[in-house]
Parts: sequence; C-alpha cells; structure tokens
Amino acid sequence: MGIKILTVDDSKTIRMIVKKAFRPYDCQIVEGENGVEGLALAAKEKPDLIILDITMPVMTGAEMLAKMKEEPDLKNIPVIMLTAEAGKDNVMKIVQMGVKDYMVKPFKGEQLIERVTNIMPLAEKKADAPTEEGGGSKYFSLDGDIQMLAVPAKILRPTIVEVETQLKPKLKEMTSGGIKKMILDLTKIKETNVSLIKLIISILDNSQMAGVKVLTVAGASLGKELKDFQETGNIPIHFSIDDAKAAF
Repeated sequence: MGIKILTVDDSKTIRMIVKKAFRPYDCQIVEGENGVEGLALAAKEKPDLIILDITMPVMTGAEMLAKMKEEPDLKNIPVIMLTAEAGKDNVMKIVQMGVKDYMVKPFKGEQLIERVTNIMPLAEKKADAPTEEGGGSKYFSLDGDIQMLAVPAKILRPTIVEVETQLKPKLKEMTSGGIKKMILDLTKIKETNVSLIKLIISILDNSQMAGVKVLTVAGASLGKELKDFQETGNIPIHFSIDDAKAAF
C-alpha cells in the first residue's frame, strides 16, 4: 500500500470527489465527517497527508488543525485546507495556520492531484490492481457530480444480477451524498435483447423512485433498436457522454 490520505469534510460529495481523484494512484483513503472524527483518525492512522475542510460542524478544520499542532506525532503531517471563501483575508488566515496548501471549492480532481504532487510523489496503481473500493462497484464510477453506470458489452444473467444488486445501495449512497444525476452508458453494447430492455427499465424505474435523473447514452445502431421497442421507445438517447452531460 502506498501513501495514506485522510480526507475530513462534512460533505459526502466532496469526499467522493477526493476518493475518485486518487483512484488511479497507490493510495489508501480514510474518511472523517468533522474535526472530532478527523482528529481521532489522524491519531490512529498517522496519515501521510490530510485534506481538511475548514467549515464543519462539531469541530471546524481550523480547530482540528490547532489541536494537531499541539501533538508531537501529528504536528508535522502536511495539510491541504479546503475553503468555500476565496477572499484575500480568508486565504491569509489559512496560510497563517501553517498548512502546506489550500484549495477553494468547487474544484476538480485533477486540480487536487496537482497540488498533492507538489507536496509528495504519487505512484500510479499497477494495471492489474482493482480501482474500485470494496471490489464490487466495477460498473459505477463518479464523474464530478454525475454518477456513471457503464453496462458491459455482454448482458449475461450474472451481470444483470450484479448491476441490480449494486443499484439500490448505490442510489441510496448517491442521494445521501447529494448526487442526483446519472448517465447510463450503453456504448459498449452492439445489439439489444430482452434482458437488456428489462435491465434498462429496472435501472430507470429504481432511479426515478430515488429522485435521480438518468440520461442514456448509446451508439447510433443500438439507439435505433431501442426506439423500436415499446418499453424503451420514448427514452431520449444521447450519442456521446459529453452530449448527455450537457443535457443535464
């Protein structure tokens, strides 16, 4: 295992963005929701880096950082502070706290990685290393504030069971984290069948009940076939991921 990173933020969305940013790298991500949890995790895990939100309930990031500076084992851990305020006075206060760097929300994952590599090197994961936490979310990935669901080229019964088993807890996780948009990516599929139709309907119905908006992306040939089925004939089809993103 490579470096250990502690991300402390009361926003689950921000923590998901941080986790996604580090997926290609050999890192272990530990999460806390407030300064109290963060301080306890810092003492227990001894992370190599802390990504710390400044405004949180229970204990703020500034309060957590101040307590860390009092602890010999924690005071030298590099910290990147996250803030929603870009004003000069706020930035000066953050710099004076003794952090290594700061970032203003919202930010992109690649911007965070750039800041981190200014502090320490990051090693990419080996090609055969799993890239999803828990080993069971290979169909789902997060792109900013959009959940991606990529259906594989072959729709076999085990695939359908896997997707449907993962879908409901994933939708629950999304809604609790404020993620309300999903792209159903069917671009790997060349032709439709009854199993695919049933899977699409199941995904759309469950997402609608969860209050998640789903846009479907498919190749031109598959899109035409879906239009010929009564069950999927009224589903808007986008022909690229970028088009679907722009349509939200």
